[in-house]
Amino acid sequence: MALAVAQRRRNRLWAAFAMPGVGWLIAFFVMSVYAVMAVAFGEVDPILKRPLPIWNPLQWDAGSFTTVLHRVFGGDLQNVFVRTFLFVALALAGCIAIGYPVAYFVARKSVRHKGIIMAALVLPFWISYLMRMLAWTNLLQPDGYVNKVLHFLHLQGSPHNWLDGEWYTVVIGLVYGYVPFFILPLYSTLERIDGRLIEAGRDLGASARQTFVRVTLPLSIPGLMAASVVTVLPMFGDYYTNTLLSSSPRTNMIGNQIQNAVRASATWSTKKSRTTSRDRKSTRLNSSHANISYA
Repeated sequence: MALAVAQRRRNRLWAAFAMPGVGWLIAFFVMSVYAVMAVAFGEVDPILKRPLPIWNPLQWDAGSFTTVLHRVFGGDLQNVFVRTFLFVALALAGCIAIGYPVAYFVARKSVRHKGIIMAALVLPFWISYLMRMLAWTNLLQPDGYVNKVLHFLHLQGSPHNWLDGEWYTVVIGLVYGYVPFFILPLYSTLERIDGRLIEAGRDLGASARQTFVRVTLPLSIPGLMAASVVTVLPMFGDYYTNTLLSSSPRTNMIGNQIQNAVRASATWSTKKSRTTSRDRKSTRLNSSHANISYA
């Protein structure tokens, strides 16, 4: 009986420690998602074309959401969504091909230089994603270092314009931009794998390849899934990469469509505000002229 009471008290103590985190999630995650849904299922100002959020869920209107779904499934946005999924799938495959060997080497093989390699992996987080994409743009210019290296290796003759709306340039940019986010979660999982399990596999007669396939790879799947989620989610909303490396409607992604919609709404609101302000000034001038003529 005394043990059960002590256990309940201990559980209450840990629940009390969890309350600040729960409050943080409610304040900055649940409420933010609710605000987004209030805007998505709200109304649009007929004059300024701005979204008007409706905070009562009973009054939400799914008309705009249904219209977007019709455009996605069989409408003008279908190709954009299919293209985005293909780009993200190819970029994820590239991240796995590059990130897994790097994470495995740092976690299981590198001992002496692990600190230096980890610093090199963390370094991209100190630089803005936009600045890294701008640097990549300079590398892909017709007179950039990419063409110079390929020409030096006799892999191409004339310089290639990589920034001429090519889909593979966008995929390369996505891989370059998000592969650091892929490596770190995977490295954390690979480092926690018990080395005795790998040694046991080798002692039982398995080769290095068989030990990797049957022991290391299955144990690293949670980290692989976490790394995939961390990289895939921002890829779906990415618009910087396509804008800077392509700027072509042939490679538009979901993020570019959202950017275009926001810009169109902002442009309409600005024009309407200017028109309203101009009409007010004209009305004031006409009133002044009328008063002067009457006097």
